[in-house]
Amino acid sequence: MALKVLTALDSAKTQYYHFKAIIIAGMGLFTDAYDLFCIPPIMKLIGRIYYGSSKDPGQVPQAVTSAMVVTALLGTVIGQLVFGRLGDLIGRRKVYGFALMIMVLSSFGCGHSICTSRTCVLFSLGFFRFLLGIGIGGDYPLSATIMSEFANKRTRGAFIAGVFSMQGFGILASSTVTMIVCSIFDRATSGGSESTPHSADLAWRIILMIGAVPAGFTYYWRMMMPETARYTALIERNVPQAAKDMEKVLDISASQIAEEFCVYPRNSPPSYSFFSKTFIHSHGRNLFACSISWFLVDIVFYSSNLFQSQIYKRYLSKKQEVNAFQEAFEVARLQAIIAICSTIPGYFATMYFIDRFGRVKIQMMGFFFMAISLLAMGIPYYSYWNNNTNGWFMFLYGLTFFFSNFGPNTTTFIVPAELFPARFRTTCHGISGAIGKIGAIIGSVGFLWASHNKKEDGYTKGIGMTASLILLAGVCLVGMIITYFFTPETTGKSLEENENIISEYHQRNPEG
Repeated sequence: MALKVLTALDSAKTQYYHFKAIIIAGMGLFTDAYDLFCIPPIMKLIGRIYYGSSKDPGQVPQAVTSAMVVTALLGTVIGQLVFGRLGDLIGRRKVYGFALMIMVLSSFGCGHSICTSRTCVLFSLGFFRFLLGIGIGGDYPLSATIMSEFANKRTRGAFIAGVFSMQGFGILASSTVTMIVCSIFDRATSGGSESTPHSADLAWRIILMIGAVPAGFTYYWRMMMPETARYTALIERNVPQAAKDMEKVLDISASQIAEEFCVYPRNSPPSYSFFSKTFIHSHGRNLFACSISWFLVDIVFYSSNLFQSQIYKRYLSKKQEVNAFQEAFEVARLQAIIAICSTIPGYFATMYFIDRFGRVKIQMMGFFFMAISLLAMGIPYYSYWNNNTNGWFMFLYGLTFFFSNFGPNTTTFIVPAELFPARFRTTCHGISGAIGKIGAIIGSVGFLWASHNKKEDGYTKGIGMTASLILLAGVCLVGMIITYFFTPETTGKSLEENENIISEYHQRNPEG
C-alpha cells in the first residue's frame, strides 16, 4: 500500500502553495532565458565600444561571440551533472539555494568587470558567464524535480510546464530591460549624436546585472521551502517528518497523512547503484529517450535563436545609420515581438493541453510542425525568401518557436522529472539536460557558422541557409521518431506508478 503522505500529495487540490512554488522554482529558468537573450544586443554594444573606430562602427568577431555562448553552455553542462547528482545524494533543498546564489553573484560579476582593456573585459565576462552557466545548470534538475514531487498527479504536467514557462518571461524581460536602458541612455546622449557614446560601456553592464534581481528576491523563499515529501520519505526514510513538512505548506490535515503504524516505505531505496547493470537494464531506455530527445530539440532551438542575425538583418537598420543604443534597441525589439507572438503562447498552450493530450503526443506534434516550418523556410530561402522581405517569413520563423515550446522544448524538461525513481531523479534529469546542452553547443555554434553561403561579417563560407534549415528539419523528424519508439507516457500517473512500470525487471533481476 502506498504511503498516505504520497497519496495525499497525488490527490491534493490545487492551492496557493503550488503557484508559489512555480514562481520560486521558475526564477532560475527566468534567469537562464534572460542571460541568453540579452547577449545578442549586448554584443552589439560591446562590438561598437571595443572594436569600433571613427570609420567603422565595429562588431565583435564571430569567434568571440561563439566563445561567449559556449562558455555559458559548458558551465550549464557541468552544473546539471554536479547539482543533479547532489540533489539525489544530499537532498534537493540543501543545494537549491546554493545554485541560485551562484546565478545571482555571477550575474553581478558579469557586469562588474573593473577592466577597461578589451581582452580583460571579454575574459572576465566569459569567466562569469561560465559560473553563471553552472548555477543555471544546477537549477534545471532541482526545479523540475521539486515541482514534480510537490504536484498532484492530475495537474503535475501543467505545474512543471509553468515552471519552465518562466523562460518566456525571462526572454520578454531581457528584451524589455534592454529597450528601456538603451532608450534612457540614448536620450541622455542627445539622441544619437555620437555613433558609440562612452556611456554604452555602462549600459550593457546594467542590463546584465538587472537580470540577477528577480532571482535574488526569491532566495529567502527557496531557503524556507521544506524538503520534498518524496525525498524525505523514500530516500531518508523519515515518513513522520515528511508528513509534518507537507502539513505546513499544503492544506492537508495530519489525520490524512499520518501512518497508523511506524512504517518504512515499501519502495525503499533500491539495493542497486546508479553505475550498475540493473540500472542500465531498468532505466537505460528511458534515460536514452530523455537525453536524445533533449539533445535533438536543443540543436534546433539554440540554432534558431542564435543565427537570428541572418534572419533579422533584413529588418534592422544599417549600422552606419544608427548609434549603438539604437542598434541594440532594434535587436531587442525583434526578440520581444517573437516572444510575445510565439514563444510565450507556446508555453501557455503546453500548460493547458499537457495533462489532456499527454507528453508523447505533444512532443511528437511539436517536432513535426517544427520540421514543416523549417522546410517551408529553407527550401525556397534563396529563390524566394532572400529576395522578398515580408511578414510570412517571420510568421514561419515564429511557428518554429511556438511548436518548440508547445512541444519538445517543454516536454523534455518535464518527462525526466517523472520517469525515474526518487533516488535517481535529479541525477537522470541532470544527465538528460547536460546531453541536451551539448546539442545546444552544436546548434548555436555549428549552425551559426554553417548558415552562411559566403564569407561575410567575419564568418567563413558554410553550407548556407537552405541546407542548414533542411538539416534542422531532419533533426526534428529524427526527434519525432525517437519519441514514438522510446518515450513512455507519464500523464495521469503518480511518480511511483511511473517507476512501477519497470519494477517487474527488479523482481526478476534482484541483483545488479
